[in-house]
Amino acid sequence: MCLWWVRLPLFAAFLLMPLCAQEQPSFRVSVNLVRVIATVKNPAGELVGELQKGDFRLFDNGAPQEISVFERRTEQPLSVGLLIDISGSTAKDLRYETDSAARFLKALLSEGNAEDAVALYSFNWQVTRNNNFTHSQVSLSNSLKTLKGEAGTSLYDAIYLASRDLEDREGRKVLVIVTDGGDTTSSKNLKQALAAAQFADAAIYPVVVIPIVNDAGRNIGGENALKFMADGTGGRTFLPSLGAELDRAFTEIIKELRTQYLLGFYPKSVPLTGDRFHKLSVTVTRPELRVSARNGYYGEAGSGDGGSPNTRITVSPQTKKKPQEK
Repeated sequence: MCLWWVRLPLFAAFLLMPLCAQEQPSFRVSVNLVRVIATVKNPAGELVGELQKGDFRLFDNGAPQEISVFERRTEQPLSVGLLIDISGSTAKDLRYETDSAARFLKALLSEGNAEDAVALYSFNWQVTRNNNFTHSQVSLSNSLKTLKGEAGTSLYDAIYLASRDLEDREGRKVLVIVTDGGDTTSSKNLKQALAAAQFADAAIYPVVVIPIVNDAGRNIGGENALKFMADGTGGRTFLPSLGAELDRAFTEIIKELRTQYLLGFYPKSVPLTGDRFHKLSVTVTRPELRVSARNGYYGEAGSGDGGSPNTRITVSPQTKKKPQEK
């Protein structure tokens, strides 16, 4: 793994950059039961948490799938990567953001599953893992108090590295990203960061703090990139100002995490293409409701020529998993 976790002098990090750039991402692909976390809302934007398994329709590469596992208001343990932007542009408002994040962690960890855990990451021109996954709100809050804003913004590196940490964890996986804009200093790009989150089955919840209300002077491109990643992973983007709006954004995230559905299926008669990325579609029988869920997962691929309509895969609970490299 690239040594961006360690706080290094700027010249030392510069010397390491060629080594890091040479590393190619290699993700494990082991597909048996595919798990999909879904959030459902009515036209007023209110969460709907009382649907039944028969209300859902799920498609893998266009092929309808049978839902084998269903949990309403699932209490599967949560693994949350909390990513805090400490670039120079955040320095003025960082204390307000970390205070709000501390309140979020207290509310998140004081209820729910006792196995819920949070890892804290901070990022500027480098990425630091400040806390490994823990249920200790006190430890996380103490680390938040030490953060200081300086230098650039390695947002994509932070998403990539935090996603790699989430890969082998059980249950639901979430990245909550508190930032004020786009990326400036990452070695990874948007595509690599999104792929890492999708491999980890992690939903991305960007909280883009907007001290500037008008579009002029704001990093709209950065906001759009974060929304693209949130939509692709089944998360949601928030654009609050500091203070009460930021607190409300964190409260809304907790509500969504407590009102989610778990849908699990074993791929059956799924048409394969030359791409390991399988496109997922989740709908409900009530057309007025809106479903948020990840738009795909990495699984089996067909031949390199794009596959054939007759090339299909079926996975059963007894299918032996086999690790693969991308």
